[in-house]
Amino acid sequence: MSARTLVTGIGVAAPSGLGVEDFWAATRIGKNAIGPVTRFDASAYPSRLAGEIHGFEPAEHLPGRLVPQTDRVTQLALVAADCAFGDAGVVPGEIDPYDMGVVTAAGSGGFEFGENELRKLWSLGPHHVSAYQSFAWFYAVNSGQISIRNGLRGPAGVVISDQAGGLDALAQARRQLRKGSKLIATGGVDASICSLGWASHLHGGLMSTSDEPERAYLPFDAAAAGYVPGEGGALLILEDEDSARARGARTVYAEFAGYGSTLDPKPGSGREPGLRRAIEVALADADCHPAEVDVVFADGAATPRLDREEAEAITAVFGPRAVPVTVPKTMTGRINSGGAPIDVVAAVLAMREGLIPPTTNVELSPAYDIDLVTLRPRTASVHTALVLARGRGGFNSAVVVRAVD
Repeated sequence: MSARTLVTGIGVAAPSGLGVEDFWAATRIGKNAIGPVTRFDASAYPSRLAGEIHGFEPAEHLPGRLVPQTDRVTQLALVAADCAFGDAGVVPGEIDPYDMGVVTAAGSGGFEFGENELRKLWSLGPHHVSAYQSFAWFYAVNSGQISIRNGLRGPAGVVISDQAGGLDALAQARRQLRKGSKLIATGGVDASICSLGWASHLHGGLMSTSDEPERAYLPFDAAAAGYVPGEGGALLILEDEDSARARGARTVYAEFAGYGSTLDPKPGSGREPGLRRAIEVALADADCHPAEVDVVFADGAATPRLDREEAEAITAVFGPRAVPVTVPKTMTGRINSGGAPIDVVAAVLAMREGLIPPTTNVELSPAYDIDLVTLRPRTASVHTALVLARGRGGFNSAVVVRAVD
């Protein structure tokens, strides 16, 4: 096996678009997809905005028997996986199923399905609870259902590290390729916009309570006061370079070149957060000098402390205002484990077009010495991109993706 891991297929389901082209058409121009919650009545909650995927009808994409068995999160994941396999030109059956696997990230599992069945339990009794509750709520359900639908019998797994999980899943997929697998479907999808999921978000204490879609989620802005949740994610096909060449892969988006992860120290220890070290490890893994990075896709937590920590880490590695930084998730909200894979998709599409998408609605605070791309997209030659993600509990992850000649 060669050392290089290639991205050969992409499937994306985001509030800003279902499918690669629709997603990029909205992202490249900074189209806002945040609005009032419609999937349940949020009027009694202090936070009432979300990035929702409108117009998604699972029955239009999936077999009728599968729809009642699955939560919305799995339906979105299956459709994204279908798109990724189709984009890669991979037809199930043409590759030995034991050479193909799946690794996904999860942050919430099938919250909405579980909530509905709990209602039945308490109002009607246990005999009215769906038998599919046994797996539809589970964190690993996306990996399982993607594996079954596509006949994948190689390595399978799920990674749980909140917002950082989407990058950690990609790294785990690369490990499986280096162990001998030929193809791994990987990424993350989350969909927790229901009353049970909303309670979980609120309990974290970091949600924005603004009712203005254009001013609710403002990372690196002096008015930053929390995040807006979103739903969706992205699935990518990763292949070993030799295997991709052998099967005649028709598309190569980028190389998955480097990865680093750390945990923050115990609060109150006085030690530096771990994000800077995660960046340095990822760059070293990619054999990449900081000056070679053309853009940073930041985590963008939108709380003063977390924004300050991220800005300081970026500045410590690259220098003040030395590299363009963007947070396109201001258009969609933070999507837990699905957010970072969407950023990876945006990064490789930025390479394809030579265009950095903007951080919409944000006015950079003078407290942060970073070159934040705001208001409108920026034309640039993008050969190497760094994607950052941070999860609750102190998770830090960084990934380097690089263009392939």
